[in-house]
Parts: sequence; C-alpha cells; structure tokens
Amino acid sequence: MKVAVFGAGIIGVSSAWWLARAGHEVEVIERRPGAALETSRANGGQISVCYAEPWASGHTLRKVLRWLGRRDAPLAFSPRLSPRQWLWCMRYLNECRTSRNAANLRAMVRMAQYSRAVLRDLRVALDIRYDHLERGILAFYRDAREFDHACASAERMRELGVARHIVDADEVLRIEPALEALRGQIIGGDYTADDESGDVHLFTRALADHARAAGVVFRFNTRLSRLVPGERRVAVAEVVEPDGWFRPLHADAYVLALGSFTPDLAGPLGIDCPVYPAKGYSATFGLRDPALAPEVSLIDQEAKLVFSRLGSHLRMAGTAEIGDYSRTLNTRRCNNLVQRARTMFPSALDFDNVRFWAGLRPTTPSNVPLIGRTRIGNLYLNTGHGSLGWTMGVGSGKALADLVSGRTPEVDFPFLG
Repeated sequence: MKVAVFGAGIIGVSSAWWLARAGHEVEVIERRPGAALETSRANGGQISVCYAEPWASGHTLRKVLRWLGRRDAPLAFSPRLSPRQWLWCMRYLNECRTSRNAANLRAMVRMAQYSRAVLRDLRVALDIRYDHLERGILAFYRDAREFDHACASAERMRELGVARHIVDADEVLRIEPALEALRGQIIGGDYTADDESGDVHLFTRALADHARAAGVVFRFNTRLSRLVPGERRVAVAEVVEPDGWFRPLHADAYVLALGSFTPDLAGPLGIDCPVYPAKGYSATFGLRDPALAPEVSLIDQEAKLVFSRLGSHLRMAGTAEIGDYSRTLNTRRCNNLVQRARTMFPSALDFDNVRFWAGLRPTTPSNVPLIGRTRIGNLYLNTGHGSLGWTMGVGSGKALADLVSGRTPEVDFPFLG
C-alpha cells in the first residue's frame, strides 16, 4: 500500500520506518524544515519505563489542587475559554478513579517495556549513535510522605515486571556521587538499572536518514490542510507545499502523528481524539567540569525535574502547563531551572551559555496513547504519548505498522479499532 504519515517527530518517523520495513510505499509530511524539530527536539532524554505511570491518579490530583495559584507549580492548570481544554479536564478526573488508574498503568508499562526492547535491537541493527547511556534512572526524595508513596509505587511496578528498587540516602550518593551538594537533604530514592537516556533529536534524525535510504519520501515545509472524507474512508489529503500551492495527496492509508495538533485534523471527521498539550520546558548546559556532572539519569521528585547527561551537555527538563498551544518561554520557569541546577551542580555546569526550549507534550486524560485504526477505515492515529514519547516511540511505530499491515502487534495493549 501507499501510506501517508503526517508528522516527523519520533512517533511519525518510527511509524514511517516500520511501515517501509513492512513493504509499504511511505510518504511523510512535515510542516517544519526537518525531522524532530518540535516536541522531539529537546526533551528530558529519558527512556523511562520505571516511571511509565499515569498522571491521572488521586495522589497527583491532590497535589495539583494544592498547587493551584502557584506560579512555579510543577504541574500547573491555566484555564482558557476552550471547550477542548475543559472536556479534557473532565475526562482526566474520570481517569483518576482507582480502577481506571490500575488499567492505565498496566497498558503504559507494557508499551514502555516493549518499546525499550525494540529500541535496543534497532540501535544495534542500524548502529545509531545518539549520546545514549545505559546507567539507569535514579529518583531521589526530600519529603518523607513522597518517599513513602514512592515505596508503594515501586512495589506496584515490580509486580508489573519493572525492577524499580528502593535505596537509602547513602546508596543514592553511591549510585550518583554528583549529588553530593544535596547530602543531608536526600532521605532516600528509587533506582531502575534497566532504564536508559539519550538524545531523541539525534536518534530521530538518524532514523529518518535510514528511512530515506529505505525509500521513504519526506516532504518538509509542507502542511496538512485537511483530510477529505469519502465513503467511510479518507478520500484524499490536501497539503500545502512550500511555495503555497495546494495539492492532493492520495494514499491507501493515512497516519496522523501530529502530536498535540492531531485533534485539529481528526475532529472535523468526527473522530474523538482527546489529546491536549502539556507544555514542558528544558534547559541544556555545557559542562564546565565533566567529572562533577551526573552520568546516571536523575529525577528530582520534589521539583518534578529530570536530568540526563547527553555527551558534553546536561539536559534538565520538567514542568507541565495545561494551558494553551503557545510555545513562548516563561522567564520565571527558565530562571527556576537555572537556579535549581546551580544549587545541585554549582561547579559542574556552564551557567553563562544556557539553551532553553519549550515543547507541547500531546497528552490524553489517561496518559495512555491513542494507537490504531479509527472508525474511518483507512485513517490511523499514533499520538497522545505525553511525557513518554521517547520512551514509547519506537515500539509505538512498530505496533502501528503491524496494524496497518493487518498483523497482530507483539505487545498486549488497548489499540484503537
């Protein structure tokens, strides 16, 4: 078949690669001038199976309510006159029920585990270099109640096959000596040795090069204007080329991997696509003294920040704003990132040359991504991965390609259709 994939982030490029491997003729449409230039540009860099957990939980909801009105809240809600935002919020509240949370957790862990395994095989097969480290992920805690909750969460994750182990404060510092500045503040942590980190931007661009060599056609600076419906199928896609001309794009199947913007194209066709952006920030520092910078990927649970060593840089990322679709940087947020980094790694980082970024994580109310065929027979979705797009991306692409090809995916997951 000919398959049109819309979006060239980690989700779209992975989908295109596996579709080409399955023997399809693939064309990728991307509005930016290259691959991985939006949400896949500068995220936290973690392959985080250990934290493939839904935000939709009673525990998180109680914290969000306490944070209301705080301008520096790790997870902030900024109300808008947007029916889409309020509908998303109502669905989020429903997903916070204990029964829903348990089902969502199982689904997320299965896809995350599957995707990590697929990623490992793929990087060896293609010899892709992306500053990856296999040093695990270490979360540390300063608050006793949060640490108690982490102990219970770690037990649930171990029951699902995730080797997330509780460690005391001394073990935290043994695993990552770069946290020495926080000695006396840390009361404990949890550590998952199987998890990884790496630069999603480098990986996605390298995979796009391999896909191009395998015959995938990439159309950059090209925008999907609309999908024209036919008899229970998409009849044609209408795209706008770099010179401004509209042209029809005919395909046998269409895949929407447009992140937070997927509902704009799916909605007019009557497709329910409950995806809303959760804006996140990152700061990337050069290393002034590499020996003092962390090599294990870290999670500061108090601030909800992650840290990943990416070659000669340290990436820190976090926060989630449920607001609008703007990627404009909030100066207060950026300054908070620098202040935190200066407190933790005062001598390790170059604070005079910091690069900031903001991206829109495409988030479903349940945090379970939407993967599979819609009620329109030749239209597929691969979106809604939230903060786990890098963690789940390669496996999601392979599963999507299996579904388009009429095969049963290798992972047990609640696929659409």
